[in-house]
Amino acid sequence: MQKQHTERLVYAAILAAQAIVIGYFEAFLPSPAAIAPGAKLGLSNLMTVVALFSLPTSYSFVIIFLRVFATSLLFGTFSTFLYSMTGALFSLIAMWAIKQLGPNRVSLIGISTVGGFMHNLGQLTVAAAIAGSPAILNYLPVLTLAGIAAGFAIGVIGNFLIAHLSATRLFRNDPHFHEQYQQWVV
Repeated sequence: MQKQHTERLVYAAILAAQAIVIGYFEAFLPSPAAIAPGAKLGLSNLMTVVALFSLPTSYSFVIIFLRVFATSLLFGTFSTFLYSMTGALFSLIAMWAIKQLGPNRVSLIGISTVGGFMHNLGQLTVAAAIAGSPAILNYLPVLTLAGIAAGFAIGVIGNFLIAHLSATRLFRNDPHFHEQYQQWVV
């Protein structure tokens, strides 16, 4: 049992590190300012999706905290942390809740798509609270389209990654992963 916990911890640390590196490189990508100013693909959220489907949920919370804290500390400000953490929490909680419907009702791609929308909703909620005006939520339709598209893309890539994780030796003795794999990726 201790060995399994250690393996999961190491795997979660690897996912967090990958998310930080992806976030670093994504900072250099141009924003589609003409369509949605400030919008990003959210590629580092891919690691959250992978964690949600390969580890117990508590690890996903740790991964988003580490990712958001590190990227905000290295590349942002306190407001960056606030926006990113709220978006990530909205996204993770929504994805976890939708996942509870089961694989017969919703796919991994659908769950990720909901996560993309909720991430933007969380960030706009913080912006509205900071500005003291709900008028910022008028930007929601534009960000909804961007969030759905990004969530869908992340879901497609995540589905591919989860399907190929089963081939690694990392999860050969982890019943949680095999249960998740049997349900969602078959």
